[in-house]
Amino acid sequence: MTKTKKEIIEWLMSLVIGIIVVLVVRSFVATNYEVVGESMMPTLHDHDLVIISKLSTIKQMDIIIFHSDEKEDYVKRVIGLAGDTITYENDELYINNQKIEEPFLSSYEPYVNTETNFTENFDLQELTGSKTVPPGKLFVLGDNRISSLDSRYFHFIDEKEVIGEVKLIYWPLSDFKVNFRSE
Repeated sequence: MTKTKKEIIEWLMSLVIGIIVVLVVRSFVATNYEVVGESMMPTLHDHDLVIISKLSTIKQMDIIIFHSDEKEDYVKRVIGLAGDTITYENDELYINNQKIEEPFLSSYEPYVNTETNFTENFDLQELTGSKTVPPGKLFVLGDNRISSLDSRYFHFIDEKEVIGEVKLIYWPLSDFKVNFRSE
């Protein structure tokens, strides 16, 4: 075999291995998504590009991307996990009768300058007919509560539908951000 043929084969093997590594990482470890819509403002904006981890253990206040029944993908914040009770009263969130701070809303102009509640009052029992989040399910809300199609409308999502947890915004660069849990 000539030196040129050997070099071409080595380059092709490197290329094939590289493609396989990329496919494995995108399928099982992490991938990118484009945010569509304004339901997660002010945290995420329409057309933000994000990286999600497919290996994360989902916790309250994580931002996730999941498949819906309509075969669309949604991005929302996890509010309730299996076994949680949830109540919203006078713009205050209570999970298992404990008040939960939502600092990510405090800088959002529609939240600060509203004459009515930013999030309408509800309790899980009234909303879904279930006192707690059922096993294997999650209760999710968009950060832009005024304009978000979320668990208040389609109730619980199945944990199996979760694609992954949003870990960082990489585009636009001016919005680059890594931590979403305690903003």
